[in-house]
This record gives sequence, C-alpha cells and structure tokens, in this order.
Amino acid sequence: MGDENRTIDIQFHFHPFSPILEIQILIFVAFLLMYIGSLIGNATIFLTVWAEHSLHTPMYFFLANLAVLEIFYSSTVAPLALVNLLTMGRIPISVTGCGTQMFFFVFLGSADCILLGIMAYDRFVAIWDPLRYTLIMRWQLCAQLAMGALVLGFILALQLTALIFHLPFCGQNRITHFYCDVLPILRLACGDTRMQEAMIFIVSVIILTLPFSLISISYVFIVGAILKIRSAEGRHKAFSTCSSHLTVVLLQYGCCSLIYLRPSSSYNPEMGRVVSVVYTFVTPVLNPLIYSMRNKELKDALNKGRA
Repeated sequence: MGDENRTIDIQFHFHPFSPILEIQILIFVAFLLMYIGSLIGNATIFLTVWAEHSLHTPMYFFLANLAVLEIFYSSTVAPLALVNLLTMGRIPISVTGCGTQMFFFVFLGSADCILLGIMAYDRFVAIWDPLRYTLIMRWQLCAQLAMGALVLGFILALQLTALIFHLPFCGQNRITHFYCDVLPILRLACGDTRMQEAMIFIVSVIILTLPFSLISISYVFIVGAILKIRSAEGRHKAFSTCSSHLTVVLLQYGCCSLIYLRPSSSYNPEMGRVVSVVYTFVTPVLNPLIYSMRNKELKDALNKGRA
C-alpha cells in the first residue's frame, strides 16, 4: 500500500535537451516546424486520397490510413514535448498522464509498424499476381487488415502499459527523454523489472521483427517479379511505387530496432532520445514528402488539386 501511495503522488519531470534556453528555443522551433509539416502533409495525403476517385484503390486506402495514424501518433508526443522545451522541463506530468501517453504512443506506433507490413503485402500481390489483385485485395479484406492492425496495437499497448505502471516508482522522477517512452520509465521503477523487460522484448518482436521479416521476404519476390516485366516504363513505375514504401520502412524499423531490440541493460538514454526524434518528428514529416515525390499517381492528384 505504501508503494502504491508513493507512486500515485509522484510527478515526472522531463530532462531538457540543453541547460541553455537559447538552444532549447532553437530545438523548439525545429520540432514545431516538423510537427506542423507532418500535420499538413499527412492531412493533405488523406484528403487527396479521399477526394480523388482514381485513388480509391487498396494501396491508397492503406496510405490514407497510415497518414491518419501518423497525425495521431505525432500528436501524442509533440504538444507536451514542445511545452517542456519552452519551460526547460518544469511542467510535470502525473503517473496517470504518463501512462496515458505511453499507451497511445505504443498503440499508434505498433499499428503504424503493422500497417507498413500490410502495405508490403499489398504491393507483393499487385506485382506478383496483377490479374487476380482485385479479387485477392477485396475492400472487405482491406478493412479487416486495417482494423486488425489497430486491434493488435491496442492489445499490446494495453498489456505493456499496465505491466509497467504496475511497478512502484519512488525516488528519482526525472525522465531523460521528451515523452514517456517505455525504457526511460522502466529505469525509474524501484521493483523487479525482469517480467516487464521480457514483455518489451516480446512486443518488439511482434511489431518489429515479424513485420520486417515479412516485408523483406515480400520484396525478394517483388524484385523478382519486377525484373520479369518486359517494358522499361512498367519496371520504372513498379520500382518507383515500391521504393517509396521501402524508404519509409527502413527509416521506421531501423530507428525503432536500435532502441527496442537491444537488451534493456545496454539502453543509452542520450542516444535513445536522439534516435527517438527520428521516428517521432522526422519520419512523420518525411512520409508525405517521400510518397508524394516518388508516386506519380499521387503527385498528379496533388497537382490537379492545386490547379
């Protein structure tokens, strides 16, 4: 009971990037511009896909879902991070608030990674068996796959967050991060964390290793199928469509794997914070740019909207 009362009373504080206010303001401006860019870019992709009838295909359905996920995902982290940058980490967050942020971060981040795996499967079917593509990727299946990503992400996030915040927190309450990430919070717990560390590894394998393995296998077959395409224009279009997805995959999975697929004992808070910037601020703003620049159909629809 004493540990529970101590945990409830604790408020966490985020450690600033720098003790110098001017540097904090520069980081604030950079983060704010990236956040606004991600909101505008992903909203533009979603609205373009929704409004343009020619983009009502499974590939763009999943892309629109990814754009919406990115908006909510970055909004889980960015507002509180921006406030704490300006206040030098003086604004505290309660245990309940921290747990809520962690839940939505893991939930939306997991769904995002799973959806990237689904998008690879969609490209595999489109290139490997184009004649039966519309029969295989029916709208009912697309909706089920998108919903499945959300449901699996929700279940994993709920279990992991509940397990971590079941631990007692006492003493040190300064988080060496800019949001309530799993490993920095786990380092503040004063109980036995072996079960939580095992759960983090299991979740990481489910949302990182398994989808990335499926994506890698899919792209082996995709490249083989593309090389069989006789026309140079057809090969270029197929490579262009897949390369945009592959770029996003490498950014997302690469950075996340650096943090979560390592033993908890080897976690470096400073490196973790820097790498986290990539998949919480950089990737959400790059995704719309990568897809719009590398995808001719989407680029044409965006140009049509401007005209």
